[in-house]
Amino acid sequence: NAIERLGATIIYVTHDQTEAMTLGTRIVVMKDGIVQQVDTPQTLYNAPCNLFVAGFIGSPQMNFLDATVHLESTVHVKGDDVQLQIGKTTLHVPASKKKALVEGGYDGKTVVMGIRPEHVYDDEARIQAFPNSVVEGKITVYELLGAEVYLYFDTEGFPMTARVNPRTTARSGDTVKFALDMEKIHIFDKETERVITN
Repeated sequence: NAIERLGATIIYVTHDQTEAMTLGTRIVVMKDGIVQQVDTPQTLYNAPCNLFVAGFIGSPQMNFLDATVHLESTVHVKGDDVQLQIGKTTLHVPASKKKALVEGGYDGKTVVMGIRPEHVYDDEARIQAFPNSVVEGKITVYELLGAEVYLYFDTEGFPMTARVNPRTTARSGDTVKFALDMEKIHIFDKETERVITN
């Protein structure tokens, strides 16, 4: 593109995160004049340092749910079984995310779980494969964007968006089960809003 041909360094200021993601090689995310994170677009997207960056980068926005951490140390479980309780729903935390919650002393505490809409699936195969990561919700809006569908729903009182295949049979008014890719969740400290684990 023209910027690459010039070989010049350009500082571009924008409120449009999509524009920043497509144009920038390094992005400085600021809030109220304070630098939150300086990184490549990919790192900002995959490893946000706090709730603000996580919610600002990505469209549609990351889903956020308050969850209580439960640590279960039993003879039968090798190591610790860590669960996130969201209302009546229990989600199992994968091994890759457990350590930070255990070592951070989050047992019994409320944290914020984040998951991007493309990691929320409504296909039966994933629901069967991941029974420990299923949420349920009533579809409030069905939005077809040609190559994909956005399904808006509430689960345990939290608004959620799923970005799914246009072949989905789900429509407004339907109560649908969704499997969350727990390997892709982000967990934030509710008080400090800093990331605990990406």
